[in-house]
Amino acid sequence: MIIEELERKHELRVYPRSLTELNGTTYFLARGRNGKMLGVAGNADGFSGTREGSVLLCPLTTANAATLRSRLCWLSPQPLGLKKAAGCGDRLGLATPGHVRAIQKVGGILPVFAQQSIRENERTGRTPQQVMDEAMWGVFQEGWRGSWGADADHLKTTQDVDSCLQAGFTFYTVDPRDHVDNDAHTEPVETLRGKFRALPWSELLDSADSMLARYVDQRFLIESFCLEFSEASVLRAACKYGRAIAHASKVFRHLSKAAAERPFELEVSVDEAETPTSPLEHFFIASELRRMGVEWVSLAPRYVGRFEKGVDYIGDLELLDTDFARHAAIARVMGPYKLSLHSGSDKFSVYPIAVRNAKNLVHLKTAGTSYLEALRVVADVAPDFFRQFLSLAHERYDEDKRTYHVSADSSKVPAADDLTDGQLAGLLDQFDARQMFHVTFGSALDLYGERLKAVLDSHEEDHYAALEKHFLRHLEPLTSQSG
Repeated sequence: MIIEELERKHELRVYPRSLTELNGTTYFLARGRNGKMLGVAGNADGFSGTREGSVLLCPLTTANAATLRSRLCWLSPQPLGLKKAAGCGDRLGLATPGHVRAIQKVGGILPVFAQQSIRENERTGRTPQQVMDEAMWGVFQEGWRGSWGADADHLKTTQDVDSCLQAGFTFYTVDPRDHVDNDAHTEPVETLRGKFRALPWSELLDSADSMLARYVDQRFLIESFCLEFSEASVLRAACKYGRAIAHASKVFRHLSKAAAERPFELEVSVDEAETPTSPLEHFFIASELRRMGVEWVSLAPRYVGRFEKGVDYIGDLELLDTDFARHAAIARVMGPYKLSLHSGSDKFSVYPIAVRNAKNLVHLKTAGTSYLEALRVVADVAPDFFRQFLSLAHERYDEDKRTYHVSADSSKVPAADDLTDGQLAGLLDQFDARQMFHVTFGSALDLYGERLKAVLDSHEEDHYAALEKHFLRHLEPLTSQSG
């Protein structure tokens, strides 16, 4: 009755799945003339807002989010362990309800509803706390009561760790790409010998002679195959990844100390190295991390072929199948831990390979694909506005692509004036256009971010439906096999 009266007198629309009663207090999310707000009927201690009869209507502030989390424990993220998981990155802070609806329709996959890299935070102008809070409000809106994670993605510094820890993230992806020596992949052995002796042995808790003794001419049984190191392969793996391993260990130790008693999980990512991570190198990384006492729940090698942004896998699927099988075997023997699929959006040909070989030990990461599906909605409901995104993508692509591994050819994408309104949404299914939109999101949000959010806000059910449909294409193949 309270809700009906509020809706009638104050022109509010209550999100029915948010309605929660606990310990004599009712909580709900509603939309009014000025956007969304939290309603609290009962014990409103700790909340700030405006009193409307027996209900306190509260803005969606960080302080009110923190108080609500303290009341409703399921609104706080948790470590997800070794269960199969899917990360749902959201560059706009509006997508979580669509992600929840997709997750609710599949079983056996735990969601990571808050996921954003520091690089994306910089380009979207968001803070880790905003990412966390906006995901939480979406979880509350849709009535999700299950476990969910929060991924502080692609962290490079301990300062990054601290800001995400303060915001309540539970999953930390360390990105040591700046410490990977990509030249070591092809350099002659004599050059590698010099680099090897110059590695930071104190940080590695090791010595050059000890490392050589552990690996050279040693055979390691990995289920149905053996890995054997020569001097050259040890030098190459150590020079390529040694400093990255030391950096990952440093971040882990810092996180362990800073988190104190708070539970957390670590992922180690080397997927943005310039060359694939061989099974031998994967074993070396895992062996050295384990020797140094690092604990991790997932690892992201760079697989063979190309995992480019926003499009399906580029490369030989049979070769990927063979490669992935070996990586999965190493993850089982050296952990177990999950294999992470970075740039995992829209890799529809890869998902069956991943679940066939790794079973439940898979962590999928998506990010920009939610932004692209938002643009699909804009193409349908505001075609003239969409044309501005297309024109900007043409203008900014050559500059903005520099920090991405992409191969789109802008000359293959029509200009805005060359398409009818009915043809616009189809660009989101075209390889080159999809990548152009994907990598120019920062420039687009700088110019059009607030207006884009307003359009999606006024068509929120269309937005959620598009996300749900698209994410089911990602999630359903991951549930096709388990073990």
